[in-house]
Amino acid sequence: MRVRFQADNDLDQRIVTATLRLDPAIDFRTAPAAGLHEMPDEQVLAYAAREGRVLVSHDRKTMPDHFARFIGGATSPGLIIVSTRLSIRLASEWLHLLWAAGDALDYVNSVYSLP
Repeated sequence: MRVRFQADNDLDQRIVTATLRLDPAIDFRTAPAAGLHEMPDEQVLAYAAREGRVLVSHDRKTMPDHFARFIGGATSPGLIIVSTRLSIRLASEWLHLLWAAGDALDYVNSVYSLP
């Protein structure tokens, strides 16, 4: 089963757009489309889990800790932290590669960091 992505409010929207340009078949929902505006991290994680989507964020400071607490009592499709230092092009290429080569089960309860 292919990975389905959910952007959080912190993720640069241009990464979503660039990733979808690489392959429009990628299921990558934006934060506004999901109604995640100003939603606390814990609720964003719960939403992504309910929807079966790997959460994609720039929030390296607090999201990993929230994620660790979340998976202590629930299962998550996963979390990908994208460095703000990574160019839009490289971030989108990495996400495309993870989507094309991976299986959704590869990411369950895991945190991945894109350099």
